[in-house]
Amino acid sequence: MLIRRLPPLNSVRIFEAAARNESFVAAAEELSVTASAVSHQIKTLEQFLGLELFRRNKRKVELTPMGEQYLVSIKYALDEIEVATKRLTASPETDIVTISVAPNFLTRWLMPRMQRFQERFPDVELQISASTGLIDFNKSNTDMAIYFGHGDWHDIEVHFLRKVLLVPVCSPALIKSEKPLTKPEDLRKHTLIQVSKRLYEWQEWLQLAGVEYLGFGRGLQLSSSQLATAAAQEGLGVALADSTLTSREIKDGKLIMPFDIMLNTHKSFYLVHKKNRSLTYGMRAFKDWVIEEMHKSSV
Repeated sequence: MLIRRLPPLNSVRIFEAAARNESFVAAAEELSVTASAVSHQIKTLEQFLGLELFRRNKRKVELTPMGEQYLVSIKYALDEIEVATKRLTASPETDIVTISVAPNFLTRWLMPRMQRFQERFPDVELQISASTGLIDFNKSNTDMAIYFGHGDWHDIEVHFLRKVLLVPVCSPALIKSEKPLTKPEDLRKHTLIQVSKRLYEWQEWLQLAGVEYLGFGRGLQLSSSQLATAAAQEGLGVALADSTLTSREIKDGKLIMPFDIMLNTHKSFYLVHKKNRSLTYGMRAFKDWVIEEMHKSSV
């Protein structure tokens, strides 16, 4: 029989609180115990592991490199325990669905529509996290995720949502500046905001617009589409953004499309889940709703 070699779980919980607060005193207040009890539990855990997790300073404590490494795994494990507990203790009339979503899709498309889902499915609780990574559905409690890509992922069920088409967007103030923006060639006078991992997109769009990709001296590189769109909204330049994800900002006048030339990225948004999994009522409700809403926003 396999016997698990687990550390004292109370010590693990106290370690996570102390590491998160960077203070034994703050952890003690959070957990309603004494600071000496926190210190004792941390020592117990360190003795079990045979290594030092914290450097003790006069004013605060700092994680050692091994402590930082341990915290990542411990936090994930505690999060999984919390989700599992919520599922077990939730009202039997509530169906809980955990979903992982790309940050840009979450803030710009899903969140503005969440109230409609809640009104239509009051008996379904969505637990949503923002993530750009791929999910191992065999090791995670995540039920579903929304991916961006070519749809060629293995061992998962893939449901197409919509193609990603990019259009130039900028602040209305940029149009009113001394530098005109009436034809694609005018972009030479403006800062092109680029996503650092997709520097080819502006070159492809300009080629589509019939503009040679030369003479563009100024640029601004950001790590995500979400940041690039935010920078455009602040008037820092012109960004390429998904036409659907920015529809609300365009409708509200916070962003404008100086040109309606759309670049097909040949990538799409997909709703995915574990292959051959039987969908719960809540999962089916979310799948059908997100496909319906995506179709509405694309028309």
